[in-house]
Amino acid sequence: MASDRERLEGWIEEERPQLIEFLQGFVRARSPNPPGDTREAATFIGDYLRRHDLSHRVIAPQETMPNIVASFECGSPGRHLVLNGHIDCFPVGEGHGWTQDPWGGAIVEGKLYGRGAADMKTGTTASIMTYRLLHRIKERLKGRLTLTAVSDEETFGPWGARYLMEHHPEVHGDCLLNGEPGSPYSIRFGEKGPLWLEFTLRTPGAHGAYTHYSKSATKLAFELARDLEAVTEIEPEVSDNIRAALDQGRATMEKAMGTGAADTVSAVTLNIGTIRGGLKVNMVPGECVFEADIRLPVGVEKRQVLEIVARVLERHPEARMREMQFSPPSWCDPNGEMVEILQANVTALKGFTPVPIVSLGGTDARLWRYRNIPAYVYGPFPRGMGSTDEHVEVEEFLHILRVHVLSAYDYLTRA
Repeated sequence: MASDRERLEGWIEEERPQLIEFLQGFVRARSPNPPGDTREAATFIGDYLRRHDLSHRVIAPQETMPNIVASFECGSPGRHLVLNGHIDCFPVGEGHGWTQDPWGGAIVEGKLYGRGAADMKTGTTASIMTYRLLHRIKERLKGRLTLTAVSDEETFGPWGARYLMEHHPEVHGDCLLNGEPGSPYSIRFGEKGPLWLEFTLRTPGAHGAYTHYSKSATKLAFELARDLEAVTEIEPEVSDNIRAALDQGRATMEKAMGTGAADTVSAVTLNIGTIRGGLKVNMVPGECVFEADIRLPVGVEKRQVLEIVARVLERHPEARMREMQFSPPSWCDPNGEMVEILQANVTALKGFTPVPIVSLGGTDARLWRYRNIPAYVYGPFPRGMGSTDEHVEVEEFLHILRVHVLSAYDYLTRA
């Protein structure tokens, strides 16, 4: 007689065409953010859950950004596992540079193309299918399983996961599993924190020939941006287990996020994302505004950055600063139980063992870590994420799905 694990693996193989078809349909359900209207994609998910007799709630504090929440009790008491994925994705614009329809979900040479295919409709599909398949054997599981398919992740989640965490404590759980893109060779246990600052420089301005009348706001902005590089000299302070995990994961971080990623993960970085100044080429600009994206690694606090920024601003009296957005860096135990479960399943399925790492980009998983709930990310490569021809390899999608299903099963069958 087949075990439940064998049944789960068998169902995935039997339903392979339907699983791929679901992901294609999900990609075709447009949900770019901005503008952030995810109703078409949320309806697609809700209809699918209804067809499989899976009750769920729609929680929509913002009408155009609904969240899907479903939960079931298992056959005996135990722990609460939460599955989380987001519905929204990056915008496409005019679609220039794409060789495939960004909303087509086409499969070409084993690759499924479309905006959101990697970030993160593959991972969200893994969560949905994990929830559906485990529901079939819920009487033989322990504890509780919750599905959260949220909107608004691309803009830090005020109407999505952040809203749920603040207003619906029933989604907190004891552990979170998320399928954001990263690499099948890595398990993300932490991530850097973005601090977005806006700087405005004002001067009287003048005719372009009368540079002796006024300083140039744009020139002053360049000087200020250069001086802000001082924040990148901050050294993080981390515990021994985090440092060991960072050292062990260097090669994997380079493989998942590109050459240089291992050093960048542990450094404060500064990026001047936008700059606007001047009205006409022959005028001395009287105003210049630029936005800085400062990323804090694990072991660096916002206070340390703002202290340096304040000292820099003392040398730039024409400048004013406004904080736009902040999410602290987050992390949990790199050797936690879910890490061990994920590693065991990947090793059994693929023959390699994924390594715990800290990521450069942010995810909703941080919101659970802020509440001391261990939250881990295992997802596909970010091929074309935020760029053109975003895609996921079909076999990689199915691998991510298998790992999520089996890992959730393992978690909910342990004492």
